[in-house]
Formats: sequence, structure tokens, C-alpha cells
Amino acid sequence: MKNIVALVTGSNRGIGKACVEEFAKAGVNVVINYCHHESEAKELEKYIKETYKVKVLTIKCDVSNEEEVEQMTNTIIDTFGGIDILVNNAGVCRDSLLLDKNIKEFKRILDVNIIGTYLCSKYVGKAMLHAKKGKIINISSTNALDTFYPESCDYDASKAGVISLTHNLAREFAPFINVNCVCPGWVNTSMNKDLSLEQINKEKKKILLGRMAEADEIAKVVVFLASSKANYINDSIIRVDGGKFNG
Repeated sequence: MKNIVALVTGSNRGIGKACVEEFAKAGVNVVINYCHHESEAKELEKYIKETYKVKVLTIKCDVSNEEEVEQMTNTIIDTFGGIDILVNNAGVCRDSLLLDKNIKEFKRILDVNIIGTYLCSKYVGKAMLHAKKGKIINISSTNALDTFYPESCDYDASKAGVISLTHNLAREFAPFINVNCVCPGWVNTSMNKDLSLEQINKEKKKILLGRMAEADEIAKVVVFLASSKANYINDSIIRVDGGKFNG
């Protein structure tokens, strides 16, 4: 996958960070995107440059801001000449009692998780259509399918929207761009750092493999979908949850 450029949104930590490293391992030039925590993004950039023989560009961008997304896209194209792979990974989750949620927090979840996915797909998709090739992988969640938590109703709704958007993007961008969606279950990332040991153990019992995924296990699926090995996979929703049997 040499001379290929991949943009991974929200890639300073978690699944996004793992995707950046898996792409770099495959020889793909990577764009690290972050909105907050610049030091994490710069540290990742330094590590990738020192470890892998690929080019790295780090860009601050709030994916829910259209002007910033357009500017980020143009900067990447000016730097690399194009964008071959887009991973819409940026996402936020703010758990609270359903009846206690306020509209400002609810809208922020939707803005980042669904509007951000739309905006990045819109601007990067235009460049891919011009090149008549590209791969878009959206990161949703099993929370969009059947793993519902009332305290995460805003997150669940946003991730369901990502699945719907995947289907529509696949139709809009056919036959030049493959658009697929990965739905992880529980993943061992900082998003779950505040969970109690009791809750973690309770959720593990619902998984056939008896454990949470590691971020790189999700990233490997993403990189596969972005590769030529997955050229005939399109408009697919791929569940990566270790086998859920109860919940």
C-alpha cells in the first residue's frame, strides 16, 4: 500500500491511534487528526516517523466545523496530492441519566459523531470522486444495532445515524468509492476508563470470547477494508464484538 494516503479522524488516541499505526505498518502515509490533546497527537507523530518509513501530517480540526474540515482536506491534498483512504473515527460519548441530559450536550454528540462523519465524507469524497477511487470506513458501534444503554441514548442515536449515512454514501459514491462501516463492541480504550470493575466484568460475561477487544484488533479490520483485498466489499456493516450472546 505504498504511496497511499490515509486520513484517520480523532486519531490521537484509542481506535484512531491504533489505525494510524496499522496503516503505517502497511506502508501507508498517514494524517493524524485531533481536536484536543495536541501533545498526544504530536507524540504519536514522532513515534510513527521514528518507527515506520512513511510520511506523517498532523492537523488540528474540529470535524463538526465545516470550514475547518474543508481547510483540512485542502491542506492534505496540497501536501500529498490526494486522499486515498478516509476513516471517520472521531467520536465522543457523555453518559448520563437519560432524563438528566441537556440539549447542548446531546447536540454536541450528534455534531461530532454524525455531522463530522458527513462533513469529512463530503469534502474528502469530492476529491476521491475526482480521482475515481477511494475507500471510506466509518466507525459506528454495536450501540447502533442492539446493545442499547439509556444513559448513552445520544451516542446510540448518533452511531445509528452513521450506519444510515454509510448506506447513502455508498450509493452516492458508487462505483468509484467503497464505503463500509465497522461496529465495534466493547473496546479497551480510555472511553471506558470510568467504568467500575463490576460493570466491566458484567459486560465481559455477555461476550463469547470473554473479554473486551484491544484497539489494534479493530484497527486491523479497518486496514483490511481499506486494502485491495477488500475491493469487492461495499456498503457493508461489519460487527467486531467478540460474539455477543446476551444483553
